[in-house]
Amino acid sequence: MPTITVLRRTLAALIASGSLALAACTKGDANAADSTAGDSSVAEEGAPKSTLSLPVAVSEARNGDLILSVSTTGQVRSDAESQLRTEVAGTVLSVHIRPGSRVTKGQLLVRLDPRPFDLAVQEAEAAVAEAEVRFADAVVPDSIVTGKGPTAEQRRIALTRSGLGTAQVRLEKAKLDRERSIVTAPFAGMVDRLDVSPGERVQAGEAITTVVSLAELRIEANVLEHDIPLIREGGVAVVTSAAAPNQIVRGRVSAVLPMVDSSTRAGRVYVRVVGGLALRPGMYADVQLEAQRLTNRRLVPSAAVIERDGRPLVFVVKDGRAQWVYINPGRSNGVETEVLPDSASGVIPVEPGDQVIVSGHLTLTHDAPVRVIQGDTALTVPAGRGRRPTGR
Repeated sequence: MPTITVLRRTLAALIASGSLALAACTKGDANAADSTAGDSSVAEEGAPKSTLSLPVAVSEARNGDLILSVSTTGQVRSDAESQLRTEVAGTVLSVHIRPGSRVTKGQLLVRLDPRPFDLAVQEAEAAVAEAEVRFADAVVPDSIVTGKGPTAEQRRIALTRSGLGTAQVRLEKAKLDRERSIVTAPFAGMVDRLDVSPGERVQAGEAITTVVSLAELRIEANVLEHDIPLIREGGVAVVTSAAAPNQIVRGRVSAVLPMVDSSTRAGRVYVRVVGGLALRPGMYADVQLEAQRLTNRRLVPSAAVIERDGRPLVFVVKDGRAQWVYINPGRSNGVETEVLPDSASGVIPVEPGDQVIVSGHLTLTHDAPVRVIQGDTALTVPAGRGRRPTGR
């Protein structure tokens, strides 16, 4: 019985070792077959290129001016912002506006009760009439007796004694006060706040309302003292705000102010912009100020420039394929980059109108098939927006 048990165990061991050898042999044959197949595919010279087109976005290379800029921030202010106050005391009869109302120049805003002012005018007119009588009494009798008109000196003395001049001045003042009881808009704009209501008693100098013009705005931007010489009046300014980061507002540098703050070492620059929904008085805005303009340069979007093996290049789409082109980049403003002539041939390798890839090109290979899914309109950023002027 023990002999049978030993024989069974020996047979099982032989079967197991044979199965392992068979498996190893099978696996080796398979690897050899795969290796042969791989060598065959590598050796096959006539294999077709890949037809899988990768989606990319492009923008055209162009000739133009490269605008180097200084980045800063500034506060938006209105050229016309007025807090209207009463010039006379009175009772508010009617209010014709509310906060947010758009008004035109000369439009009625607030009216005070006119009756006290009408009575003051009538009283002043009566005083003028009385003074005219006294003046006549002083000069007419002597003229009748002598048959001659009064001299200039006599008229002056009579006018002073009668009080006619003073009465006429008081009449003009009463009429002016009546005019001032009607508050009108000094310019076209929007009502920012309203501080009175009908029936309220107001004193002279009390705030009534604030009107702000949104048509013409200025931005007061701080510029560090070492950047001030780079800024010139009339230069282009590109403005964005946190309220509308994708809405670009263009303006012009209207003034470079002479004073530099001794604590911050910064001067101020005024930028004029046309008002709109993107900018409101009181906002802080990011400003790109034109510092230097390099004219007639070959430009490509900065997003198109990448590096391979430490060499800068761009991909140009030709006949549906991405052809990489090594370039010699010059200065950049963060949005566009100048392409310089090749140091050996003196030729700029990118032509105006070439479609250079700005998105989807980081993993591309040379001569890879591509398809354009969007043009440069979806990727347009205004020239002049970028970092401080630097050379590359």
